[in-house]
Amino acid sequence: MDALHRLGLTPAIDAAAAEHRAAGLRLARVAAQHRGGYVVFTTAVLAAAAVDGEAGAITELRADLSGRLRRAVAVDAAAGPAVGDWVAVEVHGEERPSATMHAVLPRASKLSRKAVGRGASEQLVAANVDTVFLVCPLDQPLNLRRIERLLTIALESGAAAVIVLTKADLCADPDAALAQLGPRPEVPVHVISNVTGVGVDALDIYTDSPRTSALIGASGVGKSTLINRWLGHARQAVNAVRDDGKGRHTTTHRELLVLPQGGLVIDTPGMRELGLWRSEEGLQGAFADVAALTGTCRFRDCTHAQEPGCAIHAAVADGTLAPERAASFIKLQQEQAILDRERDGLARLRARQADRRSQRALNKVTRKQ
Repeated sequence: MDALHRLGLTPAIDAAAAEHRAAGLRLARVAAQHRGGYVVFTTAVLAAAAVDGEAGAITELRADLSGRLRRAVAVDAAAGPAVGDWVAVEVHGEERPSATMHAVLPRASKLSRKAVGRGASEQLVAANVDTVFLVCPLDQPLNLRRIERLLTIALESGAAAVIVLTKADLCADPDAALAQLGPRPEVPVHVISNVTGVGVDALDIYTDSPRTSALIGASGVGKSTLINRWLGHARQAVNAVRDDGKGRHTTTHRELLVLPQGGLVIDTPGMRELGLWRSEEGLQGAFADVAALTGTCRFRDCTHAQEPGCAIHAAVADGTLAPERAASFIKLQQEQAILDRERDGLARLRARQADRRSQRALNKVTRKQ
């Protein structure tokens, strides 16, 4: 298997790269993003630079954005590359080669959240992911509302979602904790222990070639420990959980790792804030039972607040739907509606800014004539 296919190259990406190859550019995949730039994986330029020790194998290159791509990112950060993206690069140098990224290829999936802070802006977490692992620990009570939010974000990405409940060795009754999740036929749930190894082998079906997985969850839930187990050595730092039960940040940046069994995995820092970005399909998937009720409300535009004939409130009243789950769905739906309005306002602002830039450019041309 050549380096690009080892990195998860698909026929769709290969076809999309044709025009860039014709322009003399090389195909690469974003492996990490730092404040000072990026790291990309591509086919080795020199044998000495190859990860596997031979030309044509995978190599790592430092990479920066081209001027055009940098200007696009200045307008919209989501236009830039994320870890997992396929990009067209120009390679410079021989002894110490580096790369310039000229284009981001179309994404098969996109894991996003609302950027931390005020304003409606998108933060890309990972791209071209096949499976998103939602990692939650069993050494403390399950936060069902957080799991629902994680599941909404994961399903909206276009990837498959898998819930992984870690630290089973520290839980007196894992089966009781598992029962709290309720029936989720479309989302597999695995109970594991990184200490005893229980259940870990069942995850191997998601990590074979050429699949790409991503792990999301809070700090201290066992993401890095699980990745170290897949890698076969302690590459990712692991810290003890604090006395208050909160995890310490061990992963400080997103990184794409090549697993010895053939697949790839993206490790991500712990996420404390989980703002939705787009969630229409994600909500339908994470709350399939609740979403099915919305079609039977008396009013088509029911907000599920105080309207008569609301099917969700009726289901809560007759005991067929837990009030906490109904409230979680309504809260996320309202959050999405607010974000949609903020995003529309941002789009209008960017359009006005683009118009002003165009007008200034036109004025310069007119004055020269």
